Amino acid sequence: MGTEKEGKRKDEFDVVVLGLGPGGEDLGQRLAEAGLAVAGVEAELVGGECPYWACVPSKMMLRAAEVLAECRRVPGLAGTSHAQPDWGPVARRIREEATDDWNDKVAAERFAGTGATLVRGRGRITGDREVTVEPSGSGGEARVLRARRGVVVATGTVPAIPPVPGLAETPYWTNREAVSTDRVPESLIVLGGGAVGVELAQAFARFGAEVTLVESAERLLPGEEPEAGELLARTFAAEGITVRTGTKVTRVDHHGSAFTAMTEDGSYRAERLLVATGRRVDLAAVGAGAMGLDESAKAIEVDDHMRAADGLWAIGDVTGEGAFTHVAIYQAGVALADILGEAGPVWRRDAVPRVTFTDPEVGGVGLTEAKARQAGVPVRVVTGDLSGRGWIHQAEGFVKLVAEDGADPVLVGASAAGPYAGEVLGMLTLAVHARVPVRELKSMIYAYPTFHRAVGDALKKMD
Repeated sequence: MGTEKEGKRKDEFDVVVLGLGPGGEDLGQRLAEAGLAVAGVEAELVGGECPYWACVPSKMMLRAAEVLAECRRVPGLAGTSHAQPDWGPVARRIREEATDDWNDKVAAERFAGTGATLVRGRGRITGDREVTVEPSGSGGEARVLRARRGVVVATGTVPAIPPVPGLAETPYWTNREAVSTDRVPESLIVLGGGAVGVELAQAFARFGAEVTLVESAERLLPGEEPEAGELLARTFAAEGITVRTGTKVTRVDHHGSAFTAMTEDGSYRAERLLVATGRRVDLAAVGAGAMGLDESAKAIEVDDHMRAADGLWAIGDVTGEGAFTHVAIYQAGVALADILGEAGPVWRRDAVPRVTFTDPEVGGVGLTEAKARQAGVPVRVVTGDLSGRGWIHQAEGFVKLVAEDGADPVLVGASAAGPYAGEVLGMLTLAVHARVPVRELKSMIYAYPTFHRAVGDALKKMD
């Protein structure tokens, strides 16, 4: 079918994919390649948040910041060094290599090249297997798309902005403004100590910004193991980042060229303010009520085949199963098989990996110790440090294993923190996913001296 052209509008399709982020784009293309008539509806850029404002450009920032940090570690390890931060190459790479100056021409052509139809505009479910698209920009008529097999909702999330008095009236940043900035601010307040907040706080601090991070929970990365938040807090303190946990912002003001964030413990002033307090779905904007769903819900509830209702599937962030690109793409594969009526994977919630790309990295899979106990799962828990490789690398970190107690225990969760923790997480994800018995993990040979050997060392502590 190709890209939608004036005068050649098609209203009838097999499947309408609402939202072309990583999951929606992947699913739409694969359905079209399977021979189905597919319409993909996108109000912004094909590819979604990840390639333009999140995963890819933010990791470019973090990699550049890591290089600066490595240069500063040369004294005491290899001689002398000097690094002068320059944001120019970072901004240029993000603009030219990652985002094509925030232009999705290549992605749009790739999508259309599979035979799918790209419909630009904001789509909303208006009936059973029906989506109405309001065109982007001014002018043009609304278009009604009917889907013979059904609709897939893949509309993602938007930043969750807290109702702090005064905040809405200020020119605050979200991750989008932070990633697309052409210069590093002299000072920065970060609201939120989750993955986005800690990653961007460290990146800007290493490029010279004076950073203050405020988190209402009692620790950084509150969804991860406590040891991870404690490790990051120590690291941030050593790097000059001010961290205030257990602190709520009561008001935000902006006067002239500065923000003031007031808290119960005092006020903080900075050139810029970044709001990184999580993400939310807007089911009312999607029109979920037209399919009998609760538009006030925090997510669309799905079964193991990504079905939300008859003729309706949902994938990605909108399902509330973690705002991760890898989850969206995995769920796309599950929905693909179900839509095509083929055998395929089912959605499993027990072995979802997650990585925070700070330095040190923090990775986790499955249940944390606290979540396992809250769920009533009897567990054995062991923690170990990075052993010999940590000493050689002059790095701090840990591995924590959460095993379901029983005659032949298996891991139900695991965490790793330290250099390349996201890579160490690979073997732990396999262990949780495949329910490999702890006895088998103990019997493995772990190469020395590696970071993953910390897994083997930790297992020795498990009875």
